[in-house]
Amino acid sequence: MQVDSLLGSRPRKYPGRIALDDGERRVTYGQLPQLVNDEARVLSILGGNRFGLLARNGCAWAIADLALHQLQRLNVPLPGYFTSAQLRHVIDDAGIDTLLTDDPARVQDRWPEFVLLVSSPASGLSLLRRALHPDRVPGVPEGVTKVTYTSGSTSEPKGVCLSASAIGSVSRSLCAATASLRIRRHLSLLPLPTLLENIGGVHVALQCAATCILPPASQTGMDYGALDESHLLAALDAAQPESLILVPELLRILVSAARAGRALPSSLKFIALGGAPVSEDLLREAAELQLPVYEGYGLSECASAVCLNTPGAARRGSVGRPLPHARVRLDSAGQLLVSGAVMSGYLGAPLASPLLEVATGDIGEIDDQGYVHIRGRLRNIYITSLGRNVSPEWVEREITRDPAIQHAVVYGEGKPHAAALLSPARAGLDDSVAERAIARANTRLPDYALVRRWAWMPEIPSPSNGLLTASGRLRRDRVLERFASVLQHLLQTPSEASVS
Repeated sequence: MQVDSLLGSRPRKYPGRIALDDGERRVTYGQLPQLVNDEARVLSILGGNRFGLLARNGCAWAIADLALHQLQRLNVPLPGYFTSAQLRHVIDDAGIDTLLTDDPARVQDRWPEFVLLVSSPASGLSLLRRALHPDRVPGVPEGVTKVTYTSGSTSEPKGVCLSASAIGSVSRSLCAATASLRIRRHLSLLPLPTLLENIGGVHVALQCAATCILPPASQTGMDYGALDESHLLAALDAAQPESLILVPELLRILVSAARAGRALPSSLKFIALGGAPVSEDLLREAAELQLPVYEGYGLSECASAVCLNTPGAARRGSVGRPLPHARVRLDSAGQLLVSGAVMSGYLGAPLASPLLEVATGDIGEIDDQGYVHIRGRLRNIYITSLGRNVSPEWVEREITRDPAIQHAVVYGEGKPHAAALLSPARAGLDDSVAERAIARANTRLPDYALVRRWAWMPEIPSPSNGLLTASGRLRRDRVLERFASVLQHLLQTPSEASVS
């Protein structure tokens, strides 16, 4: 994506308007094209084919990202919330030969094979290079400019290959879908390596001639190992944004603060919600507080956003209608199939022919008005001993409707009833609170989906212990694997327990 196609005439129409603002640096629309060109020139002269971008949220990250797009060089955003082992895997898996970073000393301490060459005067990021044998460089499909690594459910994330055209299609769709709101200030809270914030935040803000506010995590409290609610709320007050992209846990914080009497910015016009399943009760509370929350749906394999509720077309309980670039249909199993802007394959496994449609792995429905409803993951469905198929996400949503329960994982393969592993919303909750939550959920469930036994998870899920993704989504496979013995005990019948 050339920066001219992203910005269009905006630098000429709004030369003095702030495009990027991270609190320390402000870049106007008039200045941005030259900065991107200067960054691209430095990167081109110094060479390098595959770039890893490892830096905090800020103007520097955005300028480097735009310059790599302009050069059509492969850009692999490196999430700071990945473990050292995951980062090592990504760097080697993608065949990265050049790193752009705001912390070169840390990079050289972790990966001494990278040698510092220079700091770019445009972005201010340091450029480090390593020699790489051609045999260690995996193939990349033609036209791919970005590889985003999904946090997934394993320790070794997969690289999703995306073309500039797919990214451009999604950003134009999102800009068009929200154009009537005339948004002028977007606050980026999620890490920029998160594809949704990269495209839905930075690219869409620039496409819509808005100011993208990019404070570092130290100011927003978004260091995921220890989320600081007071910093988060202070960042909102300081930015007075008109739009945000939130995951359910962040919305929960805003709702809780508002319920406690904390005034939230009256400037807010549009809060896009995605990244993980959200309870209907939380959405209802947000609506009661008049928060402009609009749930959406997307996945990395489809260049992020696919569906979105908007002010002119919203239905609570759905993830909205497909965006203009996307087409969604169901297969015979009820799985959502998406076309329109899709990946070019996974890194290291190039496609023999262009991929036209992505099987999402999500099961759902499309109602008579075209709104898409997500019911769960196809691979998570378990079959009870009575032969009934159960989507655990359905049962889990009923349990987490109780605000005392933060997370739930339900499983019942080959059993007459299911068991649940629970995580409390706050420390020190009595067991009776969970008992009541389970009992209430069971009143809303059919007999074959009832939860009969439960236990607290031995660890509170977080990104730092690998049980949550950065977007707040529970890593089901890891929870089931790590606490397998607890779950096995819960699922034992009395006769099995006496034998063991």
